Amino acid sequence: MNYKDEALESLRGKWGWSVVLALEYFAIYYIPSILIDLAVEFAGYTGNISFGNLWYLPMIPVAWGVTIAFLQIARREKVTNHILFEGFDQFGRIFLTKLLQGAYTLLWSLCLVIPGIIKFYSYAMTDYILKDTDLSYGEAIDRSMEMMDGHKSELFLLDLSFIGWFILSCLTLGIGFLLFIPYIETAHAHFYEHLKEDFYSKKEA
Repeated sequence: MNYKDEALESLRGKWGWSVVLALEYFAIYYIPSILIDLAVEFAGYTGNISFGNLWYLPMIPVAWGVTIAFLQIARREKVTNHILFEGFDQFGRIFLTKLLQGAYTLLWSLCLVIPGIIKFYSYAMTDYILKDTDLSYGEAIDRSMEMMDGHKSELFLLDLSFIGWFILSCLTLGIGFLLFIPYIETAHAHFYEHLKEDFYSKKEA
C-alpha cells in the first residue's frame, strides 16, 4: 500500500491550508516553550532544567488536534477552523492517555533503546483511537498495541522513507517542516485507515 501517494492525493488543493495549520501548531506548541527558556536564561538561571518543557504538558491536546486534523483530510472530511483546540473539550481523557503513553515509552526506553522504539510504534495509533472510540487511558493504548501487532515494522519503514524530507527540512532552517508535517501526518492517517479496516474485518470474521 502506497500511503505516501494517498497522502499527496488527499493534500491536493489543501497544501495552503495545511501549511497554515502547521505554522499555527509551531506558534502555539513550540514557540512559547522557546521563549520561556530564553526568559529564564535572561533572568540568570544557569541550571540544566528546561522550564520551557513544562509548556508542552497543557498543550498535549493541541498536538492531538494536529494529528486529527490530517486524519480528517485523509477522510475527505471538512476540517473545522478550531480543530487544534478540539482536544480541550475532552482535556482529561486526552491528557491522561497521552501522559500514560509517554510514561510507558520512557520507561521502556530507559531499559534499552530498541524496546523503547518498539513500544513507540506499538502505541502509534492511540491518537486515532481516542478520536474514533470512547476508550480512554490504558484501554486506548492496549487497542493500539493490538492493532499494531505485526505492523510495527511497516510503519517504521514508512517513517524511514521520509528521511530525505526530514533532512531537507533541517537544511532549510525548519521551513521545510511546514510541508513535511502535513505530508507525514496524512500518510500516517492513511496507514491507520487501512489498518483499522483490516483489524476490524478480521475481528468480525
